Amino acid sequence: MSKTLIRGAKVLGGEAQDVLIDGETIAEVGRNLSADGATVVEAAGQVLLPGLVDLHTHLREPGREDSETVLTGTRAAASGGYTAVFAMANTFPVADTAGVVEQVYRLGKESGYCDVQPIGAVTIGLEGKKLSELGAMHESAARVTVFSDDGKCVDDAVIMRRALEYVKAFGGVIAQHAQEPRLTEGAQMNEGIVSAELGLGGWPAVAEESIIARDVLLAEHVGSRVHICHLSTAGSVEIVRWAKSRGIDVTAEVTPHHLLLTDELVRSYNPVYKVNPPLRTERDVMALREALADGTIDVVATDHAPHPHEDKDCEWAAAAMGMVGLETALSVVQQTMVETGLLDWAGVAERMSFAPARIGGLSHRHGRPVSAGEPANLTLVDTSYRGVVDPAGFASRSRNTPYEGRELPGRVTHTFLRGRTTVVDGKLA
Repeated sequence: MSKTLIRGAKVLGGEAQDVLIDGETIAEVGRNLSADGATVVEAAGQVLLPGLVDLHTHLREPGREDSETVLTGTRAAASGGYTAVFAMANTFPVADTAGVVEQVYRLGKESGYCDVQPIGAVTIGLEGKKLSELGAMHESAARVTVFSDDGKCVDDAVIMRRALEYVKAFGGVIAQHAQEPRLTEGAQMNEGIVSAELGLGGWPAVAEESIIARDVLLAEHVGSRVHICHLSTAGSVEIVRWAKSRGIDVTAEVTPHHLLLTDELVRSYNPVYKVNPPLRTERDVMALREALADGTIDVVATDHAPHPHEDKDCEWAAAAMGMVGLETALSVVQQTMVETGLLDWAGVAERMSFAPARIGGLSHRHGRPVSAGEPANLTLVDTSYRGVVDPAGFASRSRNTPYEGRELPGRVTHTFLRGRTTVVDGKLA
């Protein structure tokens, strides 16, 4: 079994320590460690984190391999410091049966760049009419515990209630894309001053907030767990904060782009900024940052949504919604949360590794402490690095990033998946 000695890294941003990896496991953490025959990684000044876990990734396979495949998506994940991703169900065919989730799970095993945990659809075909094979997907080889119709809202309250009741039996969670469909018909961007000036159909904050309010009350009523996908408004923050104070079992995620970008960017009419939920106002951005800092929002999740060139390089109204995010997420969090003093690196580890692994039921393998005896799923970050984002260098098959040409801090230099390097010196192994 191979050995790797990481020398002088700041574990979770703390004091410099050495970390010895032996095979798939962390063998020792301390000072002045040595190991005969070990590969040495000089990491002075760099931050060592547990491998990142993304609770919200679109890998597109099966069906849209022109956008992404499990292989290219997991290569992008490894490049961004991730050792596990949760793959959303809106594939073709939809991941609403044991057969499809097992296919995605096995493709992840074959890729070898990070673990892939499929998310099952709540309803058959994402149509919102009839529950999918929730139990069968959980009992499958993929052991699905998270279910979502992401891309579409489970807007029928009875269906949502039944789903919440069903997953209680095995400790599952329903991850809701909160979007009241009648309030967002024809929506192109956030409803507000900018949409009025541009004459684009507005996506009002209340369309998100009304669904969240309903669903936290449903979760309380049936005693189940609900997770809010890509929360994006200040009002949504207040509802989740209230629900948590009441003891409701709700968790929430925010995307990196909602922590940094605002609807003012839509004035460019560049479809790279078209996303669902839409970019909101500066006030919303600040509220999301504060909520992530105080724990109201539990997780940073990328909502990595790759699209081929022709689906984005067109007029705004016809463009697909979504942005790639796996390879830039940690840099955006460093800029918006660490460099602003809102989070330290231990806080980043909680929101990008520990919490998503815990919510998704992977905490036996991922989101583990950096200590002896734990799985060697690790990410090493050069936080002093500054660089301009160039999508030509992405591992993802798609290039629809809103950060092209923007300078961002931080660079993942090494990613370790069970002791094996998937990224070495900033390049895929």
